[in-house]
Amino acid sequence: MKRLIIFMMPVLLLMSCKTQQLYLNVLEPAPVTIPAYIEKVGIIDRTMPTEKSKPADVVEKIITLEGPELDRDGARESIKGLAEQLKENGRFSEVKTLDDIDFRTPETVPFPTPLTWDIVDRICNEKGIDAIFALEKYDTDTHISYSKRNVSLSTPLGKVPGIEHQANMETIVKTGWRIYDPSGKVLLDEFINRSSIVSTGRGINPVVAAAALLGRKDAVNQVSYKSGQDYALRILPFRLRVMRDYYVKGTNNFRIAMRKARTGNWNQAGELWEKETTNPKRKVAGRAAYNMAIISEINGDLDAALAWAQKSYEDYNNHLAIRYVRILENRKYKTDVLKVQGEQ
Repeated sequence: MKRLIIFMMPVLLLMSCKTQQLYLNVLEPAPVTIPAYIEKVGIIDRTMPTEKSKPADVVEKIITLEGPELDRDGARESIKGLAEQLKENGRFSEVKTLDDIDFRTPETVPFPTPLTWDIVDRICNEKGIDAIFALEKYDTDTHISYSKRNVSLSTPLGKVPGIEHQANMETIVKTGWRIYDPSGKVLLDEFINRSSIVSTGRGINPVVAAAALLGRKDAVNQVSYKSGQDYALRILPFRLRVMRDYYVKGTNNFRIAMRKARTGNWNQAGELWEKETTNPKRKVAGRAAYNMAIISEINGDLDAALAWAQKSYEDYNNHLAIRYVRILENRKYKTDVLKVQGEQ
């Protein structure tokens, strides 16, 4: 198994009377597990409003100063970001953007009803794909506030006192996604993401200040594209930095092992800890068993790590070990998930 990357933190900051801390980079399972038989996927856009919901949609955009094309273009950017990131991930042999299928959102709801499996099956059969990524919801909500302050205005006659108006606008970009697996008739994922964009405009009156806000379309498109990219990453495992305590006091071997650990010589530190596992003093032996669990995890042997941690608690009543047992059990479960995801 791959060796974990280890980081030592500054001793003076993290040293207690008996333990120090180290950080490990561990591999976490992807939030979404894609079955191995899914090799080709298609992406659809269901965010266009139906004629029934369109009038309310238009009214909302007029009230919130949203251009008629803002949501449409933002949705396209989300799809583009998803498609390009999925291709870059390399998980699928083919990624198709199915922009020739005209889907409509039946009504203005927080999240539309999933597609029927008959529809999903028909699309997959016609397009030669194994699953569907769907942008189910795309919406932008805008909130505007005004303020003003006294300023000096430059004029041909020199500086004169005046009032500057400032309009602050926050745009919330909301995207909702689903992944359809027709073979198992399973929704592999449902996910809603929210991102915020803050814009500021200034002018000599509220109208000019508000007009300065209307150039935010590029920012909305960038955030929408990033939303699609981020969603594509939900199918990939990721690295997480975690903290572990280990014992540095008990006997002279612990002190020597501490110095070896500081220089990255973990295997020799482990050899010294193993010698102390037979120490006649129960507290010392318990600490040594606990540290053997640490070195086993560092070396990627979770079974040995769990056995040592259990021994430290069961045989020597080391209370730090019982918490570590739970951590290792959770890591073993996640390792099983990673195997299903093809990462172990």
